[in-house]
Amino acid sequence: MKYRVYVTATAQREADEAYAWLEAQTPQHAPNWLSGLADAIDGLTDFPTRWSLARESREFDEEIRQLLYGKRPHIYRGLFVIRGNVVYVLHIRHGARQPLRRKDVRFPPNQPKSE
Repeated sequence: MKYRVYVTATAQREADEAYAWLEAQTPQHAPNWLSGLADAIDGLTDFPTRWSLARESREFDEEIRQLLYGKRPHIYRGLFVIRGNVVYVLHIRHGARQPLRRKDVRFPPNQPKSE
């Protein structure tokens, strides 16, 4: 089954902020980083359950999974949920950041199981 991937406004903003930071540090690498991140997120269309549960998942009623992108020490976590055939990317966070708290997560509204 192919999944549809929806990137929330929060996740998009976080990716844009990470890109801006990287562009200020090493402008020659920033475009490749962003392109690679987009490819990794697009890869969620196939078998998103292959990614592990995020450490925060046990704090929520819904499974939160994490896509890992990048190389140490600059690994980013794409945190997402799967609902039916839709993957919702909730956050793009640097791996060194503290775990998400309940107040940090806004789940998208419930969708029908098949869209």
